[in-house]
Amino acid sequence: MKKGIIGKKIGMTQIFDDNGNVIPVTVIEAGPCVVAQKKTVENDGYSSVQLGFEDIADKKLNKATKGHFAKAGVATKKHLKEFRLDDAETMNVGDVISADVFAAGDRVDITGITKGHGYSGVIKRWNGAILRMTHGGGPVHRHIGSVGANSTPSRIYKNKKMPGHYGHETSTVLNLDVVRVDAEKNLIAVKGAVPGAKGGIVFIRNTVKA
Repeated sequence: MKKGIIGKKIGMTQIFDDNGNVIPVTVIEAGPCVVAQKKTVENDGYSSVQLGFEDIADKKLNKATKGHFAKAGVATKKHLKEFRLDDAETMNVGDVISADVFAAGDRVDITGITKGHGYSGVIKRWNGAILRMTHGGGPVHRHIGSVGANSTPSRIYKNKKMPGHYGHETSTVLNLDVVRVDAEKNLIAVKGAVPGAKGGIVFIRNTVKA
């Protein structure tokens, strides 16, 4: 069954299972999310729901976005994301989805924005090798080195691993275990690490893997 929710990464900690084994987990504040829009097969060719997460003041939104929420009759939200859920047909605008849609033992895929590292060289960005630090290595220990031939092809090939912006891109980690769910506090503890910094927005879905 397809399930999904929007959450905020709180941080990492560790918990102990019944056998005393320590489990590293990422704690995520998942929901509550409100259904801001519903799409149907008749009108849109497919069925899905648009979920809104985290309240925001009306004055911080433009007129089009405020009108979108006014039409739905729900409070303005900071984050919106569309999910194709199996039970989308039975859901209605205004319904609330909480962390209890997932349970301990579920497997999930989590999508987030990785930490940004700014403009980085090839050593940090692509795990390139450095030159030896002795015997005339010169001031080029961390330089990129040769990037291509001269007269042929007289250009640098596409996808050459060069310095540039590193991080701050969408990343998905597959097949993570849900270790614990606290429905009252809307918290989900997932085994392992998920993309992004503390406070980053993540999208949680049941895994596409068997």
